[in-house]
Amino acid sequence: MRLFRTLLVGGTAAALSATVALSATAAAAPPVHAADAHYTTAFLAEARAVLINDLRKHDVALFPHGAPSPHANSNITNTSTYNWAGYANTSATTGKFTEVSGSWTVPAVTCTSEDRITADWVGLDGFSGSTVEQDGTSAQCFQDKAIYYSWYEMYPVGSVEVGTTVAAGDKISASVSRSGANYTLKLTDSAHTADSFSHAASCATSTCLDTSAEWIVERPAYSIGIVPEAQFSTVTFTSGSSVAGGKTVTIAGGPSPYTLTCIDATDTYDIVSTSSLSGGNSFTSTWKDSY
Repeated sequence: MRLFRTLLVGGTAAALSATVALSATAAAAPPVHAADAHYTTAFLAEARAVLINDLRKHDVALFPHGAPSPHANSNITNTSTYNWAGYANTSATTGKFTEVSGSWTVPAVTCTSEDRITADWVGLDGFSGSTVEQDGTSAQCFQDKAIYYSWYEMYPVGSVEVGTTVAAGDKISASVSRSGANYTLKLTDSAHTADSFSHAASCATSTCLDTSAEWIVERPAYSIGIVPEAQFSTVTFTSGSSVAGGKTVTIAGGPSPYTLTCIDATDTYDIVSTSSLSGGNSFTSTWKDSY
């Protein structure tokens, strides 16, 4: 679930504006319905098939004014994207990052009949490159019900959903590490172990450049544009760290940290805001709007 290249900004922003117009009635939707406590196998299979079929294969960060260049000091720089909120550390040096890790609690989402998605993850690359190696959890609002997944992704291969027994309130720890061209994508769900995994993958060092590390709340993309952000209250990332140049550092430790706020297509208001860092390794993202 990666940031789109800058050349797509104009078209995507237009598509998002159209989505806002087409979805104007959503603001007047009836009160939300509580998701059913039990889901049939057929329902879960249908929701999963829709998710896998619709999610765009290309999913890198989408900046309004182009990806910012890594800066030379350790001061945190604020920037905005159309699809990511959270924090990123960047470097101009290929192969700089060899690991990223973090923890969070899966947020509960409030669903209406409109399909919406939110994803929480850690990963390498995607801030300024065309690949992302990542894993995390997602909440999908499908036919008025919330379904939670654990997943991993190695671009250009699409997302792989591991399990559907993730639940709001589950404690998640995730990491992506590499040794040369070999990656390990690991996620632990302390409440539902069937959703935990450790997946081995590979990517040539000439393709996966490992020039950034991220801790992200994302609204992913369908083939027709960015998905509305599923409504949640807050999600807090803790224990955020990376290994950069062989040294373990917090998010604030750089080498070049950015705060990311997810904004709407008109660059007017926040979709998901991001707090300042606490202890250099923790922050909270807050839902503001879906479009």
